[in-house]
Amino acid sequence: MSLKAGIVGLPNVGKSTLFNAVVENGKAQAANFPFCTIEPNVGIVAVPDPRLHVLSDISKSQRVVPASIEFVDIAGLVKGASQGEGLGNKFLSHIREVDSILQVVRCFEDNDIVHVNGKVDPKSDIDVINLELVFSDLDQIEKRMEKLKKGKAKDSQSKLKEEAEKSALERIREALMDGKPARSVTLTDFEKDAIKHLCLLTMKPIIYVANVAESDLAEPGSNPYVKEVMNLASELQSGIVTISAQVESELTELPSEERTEFLKSLGVSESGLGNLIRATYSLLGLRTYFTSGEKETKAWTILAGMTAPQAAGVIHSDFEKGFIRAETVAYDDFVAAGSLAAAREKGLLRSEGKDYIVQEGDVMLFRFNV
Repeated sequence: MSLKAGIVGLPNVGKSTLFNAVVENGKAQAANFPFCTIEPNVGIVAVPDPRLHVLSDISKSQRVVPASIEFVDIAGLVKGASQGEGLGNKFLSHIREVDSILQVVRCFEDNDIVHVNGKVDPKSDIDVINLELVFSDLDQIEKRMEKLKKGKAKDSQSKLKEEAEKSALERIREALMDGKPARSVTLTDFEKDAIKHLCLLTMKPIIYVANVAESDLAEPGSNPYVKEVMNLASELQSGIVTISAQVESELTELPSEERTEFLKSLGVSESGLGNLIRATYSLLGLRTYFTSGEKETKAWTILAGMTAPQAAGVIHSDFEKGFIRAETVAYDDFVAAGSLAAAREKGLLRSEGKDYIVQEGDVMLFRFNV
């Protein structure tokens, strides 16, 4: 499962600085100028997970393969983008392809960095972006409704799907007209499936990334701008993470052994990247399981609620088709036992069948027959 998160924000909120920092090989030119990132910059980042190295040491693995997440830096969006202002719809087409949206909101004062609207105002920034996403979805829904009116479904199954799509789009259009996102509308699974192909922007989960000054990192709640973003995020049923793009930027220039010390001196325990990824996993309902042996220890990303055969299918579709059973041990039990053989002797290794729901941190070995 390859995960894609799009980083958006008004010009000069620290979006590209953040992107550059979380993606060590990021190429975004972080200049104090709107529209300096026209083509989306893409960076693939390893998901930090200390459990991997513990498992690798136990299994004496030759290599460690972390899960990865793809960050897409999407060009500075301005008021009127859905009507073609700034970089307009080019921005909107890039954002359709992501799984979740990270909206960077400026929560720091700095006279050297101009704010596109002249003053720091998180609520206004959030409203501008959300409104552009709403306008874009409305435009797309209007076009789709026109097409559905003309179209004639060929068979009863297609007809059912079109009816479901129409009904869902009418309710979503009403919500959008009220300024509410598509994700606020209750839909059946069948309706969700019928509209999935439209990739509606306001259907995507959003995490607000409050970008603060270094001095506010340890106690973000004391920053009035962050408080405002927290309140808005809970109203909009979205996630929130506080980050200092400046600190992330400084971290990339330090050797890895000095990074922890630097973060400690600022009163925080982990980098913003860890926070961002945790928030994304939690918002999208993702889980991690591991495979571990002499050849490699690897982290795999799945959706919460997936069964053992579905989890096996993430490795290869043959694993799912020919699934027999999954030899499974919980991460903590595996570490306490000290090896797979010892876990088996102690009765901690379970043989799970087709209905088993994979748990966070399971260490698994799949038996299959093709």
